[in-house]
This record gives sequence, structure tokens and C-alpha cells, in this order.
Amino acid sequence: MALAYQKEVGSGVRIALWKIEESSAELLMQLQLNDSERAYLQRIDKGKRTSHWLGTRVLLRKMLHTDGYIDCPSDENGKPYLTNFPQKISLTHSFDYAGVMLSDHGDVGIDLELVSDKIERIASRFLKPAELNYIQGPHRIRQLYACWCAKEAVYKLQGKKGVSFRDNILIGPFVYQPKGGMLQAQLNGPYKSARYEVYYEEFGNYMLGYTSEQPPLL
Repeated sequence: MALAYQKEVGSGVRIALWKIEESSAELLMQLQLNDSERAYLQRIDKGKRTSHWLGTRVLLRKMLHTDGYIDCPSDENGKPYLTNFPQKISLTHSFDYAGVMLSDHGDVGIDLELVSDKIERIASRFLKPAELNYIQGPHRIRQLYACWCAKEAVYKLQGKKGVSFRDNILIGPFVYQPKGGMLQAQLNGPYKSARYEVYYEEFGNYMLGYTSEQPPLL
């Protein structure tokens, strides 16, 4: 497993991506798991899904600088959290990569997606017509992915089911920057209303999006 990218994105807030090159068995050797976690892995046992789960846990261990056991369950909404460390976390994975966002402060959200023209088929499912109107030009596909990653990051940060990408998270107009930039996302959900600054970056053929409650991102 090789560290592919890491970045400090705010005071006490950092992100990292790892390229998963080991087998699931090799990843498993780097972890200590309890009985429920081992039972979970036996249930999913579906190739990439298993390596993604293991990869995020190995990366968490590296970011927390520990060789000890990390208890990382998910709550009733599917949001992962740490029981034996104070940090807030968000996890992501896509194909050969696992990603973690770690914060000493408030909640965070991160998403990584492999860029593909297929996103055009579902654009109207997660963007309203007003949002689609300003997505045009030579970077249209990547701008669509920046919007998707931003909405996914906000969804993960707020951590509740029943929030619609299309109806509850609105992306403000922005000019796409190939070297990375920031956009505004307004959450108008059934549980919370808030505005977030979401950052996006191209990572090879992938799009990365991330946001944090506090402190403000750099």
C-alpha cells in the first residue's frame, strides 16, 4: 500500500489517499479486528468492497500514528466514527484508492470518484435545472464530478439519511478550475440548514471533494 497523496487542509484537518496494491490478506495482516468486524468481512467478501474497507482502516492507522486497535464502527445512519480516538472522520474509496479525512475539530466529509462520461446520464438526478444551466464548456464532465463530490462530501458531513442530493443540497454558480477550486454548497435538509465551502481537486483521472465544519479550510 503506497501513500499517493496527503494534504493539510486546515488547522487540525487533513486528508490522505492511498493506492491499494496489497491483497485483502496482506491488508488484514496490518490490522487488529474484533469478532464483529471479522464477521462483517466474511459477509461482504466481495473483492474490491473488502479491500476498500480494509484499506481505509489501514490508512486510518497510519494517519493516527498508531499500531494499536482502532474501533471504527458506523452509526444507525451509516456514518463511521471513532470510539477510542477523539478525531472526527470521513472515509471514501474508488477503484484502486482509499481515502480518509481526519479532523481534530468538527465533522468532515470527503469523496473520491473516477471520472467517466457516464455521469451525463444521471446529471439531472442530482442537479436541478438551475444548477445544470451554468455547467457548460470544455470542462463540463469534470465540473459535474466536482458537483457530485461536493454534494457527497456535504451528505457525509451532515451524516443523516433522508437527505436528497438534488432537493436538499444546492451548488452555487462557480467557474471550474482544472487546478482545483472552491464552491459553495447550501444544505437545506430536514435536520439542518447550513452553507459549506467545498473544495475540489483533480487527482489523475479522479475527482476529489472535501469540506469541514471548522476551522475554515485554507
